Amino acid sequence: MTSAAAPLLAAVFDMDGTLVDNMDFHNRAWVTLARKLGLDGLTAERFQNEFAGKKNEEILPQLLGRTLSVAELDALAEEKESHYRAIYRPYLALHRGAEGFLHRLRDARLLLAVATAAPHDNRELVLDGLAVRPLFACVVGAEQVERGKPAPDIFLAAAKALQVPPESCLAFEDAINGVLSARAAGMVTVGITTTTTAEALKHAGAHFTAPDFDTLPPELLARLFKSRV
Repeated sequence: MTSAAAPLLAAVFDMDGTLVDNMDFHNRAWVTLARKLGLDGLTAERFQNEFAGKKNEEILPQLLGRTLSVAELDALAEEKESHYRAIYRPYLALHRGAEGFLHRLRDARLLLAVATAAPHDNRELVLDGLAVRPLFACVVGAEQVERGKPAPDIFLAAAKALQVPPESCLAFEDAINGVLSARAAGMVTVGITTTTTAEALKHAGAHFTAPDFDTLPPELLARLFKSRV
């Protein structure tokens, strides 16, 4: 059975840029850190296109062009993440339509998961700060997989935790690396255009695109809900 025909039993959500429209704050924090390190060539656009979805331990050595000690990597990652949390916290909110859509999926008895490269404190800020963690059967973080996106590891781990075949999962992503990851895992994939154009997400392999959860394509909603009470 192909992914286009498989029954959809679960939905797996990226967090940053998908459940919450926060990537501008991440990009600003990365640019601030890069300039402090003398890396003036890192723009917000470059980070979004090249690094979004990767693990910090993958991003920082690539940015600096050298191997980092664990202590240095941890210190730089925490500097960036604490800055991000400070500037984003006053704006914390679910993306348009997300809360109602999550409850609708739960009411339709679909299993829900989060698959995110965000570190623990960032997950806590969003999922606990917005009181949505109880909606999800599992939350898979970067520390639970060997490779970040675009490798399929994190989406495969989410499907395994849900005990659902990947081809029966619907994935929601905002980044090119995320779409590539979800598609490599064999999932039906929706690109949310908070950070990337619909054309770019479709080129990466997204089956559907939408600006938010209030405007998902009718054909996708029909596939999700037409056979469920």
